Amino acid sequence: MKPLQSKIALVTGSSQGLGKAVAIALATSGAKVIVNYHPSQEQAAKDVVAHIHKEGGHAVLFPADVTSLEQLRLMYAFVQSTYGHLDVLINNAGVMSNGPLESVTETDFDRHFSVNVKGTYFNIQQAVPLMKPGSRIINFSSSVTGQMYANYSVYAATKGAIDQLTRHLAKELGPKGISINAIAPGPSNTDMFVVGRTEAQLASTKANIAAGRLGEPSDVASLILMLLTEPTGWIQGQTIKANGGFI
Repeated sequence: MKPLQSKIALVTGSSQGLGKAVAIALATSGAKVIVNYHPSQEQAAKDVVAHIHKEGGHAVLFPADVTSLEQLRLMYAFVQSTYGHLDVLINNAGVMSNGPLESVTETDFDRHFSVNVKGTYFNIQQAVPLMKPGSRIINFSSSVTGQMYANYSVYAATKGAIDQLTRHLAKELGPKGISINAIAPGPSNTDMFVVGRTEAQLASTKANIAAGRLGEPSDVASLILMLLTEPTGWIQGQTIKANGGFI
């Protein structure tokens, strides 16, 4: 019996990067996975589902912009009509672009909070009615909240908000038997982090990580799988750093 056999799991933003790795890991562990993706990432999402099917797993596609409550309602109506309930929600969808204070536009600011915070919050709101005791929610924070970096103010602020949402919603969801936690990856070998950085910048980052390398998507996926097992149900409202000793 696989550890997540017959569990229903939804992973937001799972067409690429960390979300893709998590979706594949959950399916490999027996879960039936809903691969959520932004409509602009359709082919990449189809490739993820094809990979899961090739490995003998179960996955379906559902496009939804996490900033649209209307689209989220349609997605969770699909989950209810198809599966009847939801066991696992992974709030992975996010954006990151950095710049000095004077360069940040209102559009930049609103986009970060809309995707990273609003998207997470309303996914949880829509998911909880479909969840029964023993269900798990995992949000994505970031290890950048433990540092002091120039040019990261908006992104770091959104991830600080995720930490607080996780803590306070634990008080609401705990009595329902639903656990909610956040993970905070460090610098990772994904397009979100690597693209636009020079080799010298990447080498400098690696030198500041105890493990001496960037994190891999599989490192994060392994932690999530651990948090979805029964013995970890006592962990509630925490932000767990997965960064190779970055901070």
